[in-house]
Amino acid sequence: MEQETDPERVDMLYERLCDVCLVEKEVWTELFMPRQAAQGVIMTNVQETYNVVIDDPAVEETLEANIPLGKVALQAAIREYKNHIRFYKTS
Repeated sequence: MEQETDPERVDMLYERLCDVCLVEKEVWTELFMPRQAAQGVIMTNVQETYNVVIDDPAVEETLEANIPLGKVALQAAIREYKNHIRFYKTS
């Protein structure tokens, strides 16, 4: 697995993590994103898969606790603990 390091892509993944957690009502560990190509994001039915790795159980618990509080609270928690959240491309 390759860790995603492109700042723009990572920002998109943080946003996607927030949205998926709010829909699923729990911290989600797998995300799907539109395929990335040299000229930018390509909207196709082919998606890239990312594993979400949170390196501290307390951070995961904090994110989980913020889900019922809504998008603003969860976004703030993700920003606060983003150094503990990594995205690894699997496909």
